[in-house]
Amino acid sequence: MLTTIMYVTIYVTDQDRALEFYTERLGLEKRIDFSGPDGRFLTVGVPDSPVQILLWSHAAAAGQPGDVGQHAAPGPLILESDDLRKDFEILRRRGVVFEEWEPVDYPFGVRVEAVDPDGNRVSLRQRRKP
Repeated sequence: MLTTIMYVTIYVTDQDRALEFYTERLGLEKRIDFSGPDGRFLTVGVPDSPVQILLWSHAAAAGQPGDVGQHAAPGPLILESDDLRKDFEILRRRGVVFEEWEPVDYPFGVRVEAVDPDGNRVSLRQRRKP
């Protein structure tokens, strides 16, 4: 039986640049970094979460937008915050580029979209409190 999600892959053109963005700007932690026969296996993750994000070098697939009708698909990565407005200000000061000027309220909670150096969209969300 399946038990958990181990890795989610984000395609990047420059693994060092992506590592800097995801650790220094978003605040994730570096988990695994080794060179293997298929390339560098580099992961980051949210502290205390078992799920790891694999920053895989694949220039042709990096930052490819997804469209669903007239609306853009959610980012390939959706991260949850317990105080999105506060985190938004911190991340903006660290140089994270956002698609909106500020987080937006939705029926499910609060959302804002960031963009990594390769154009991959990162959704940051906070659930609505009951």
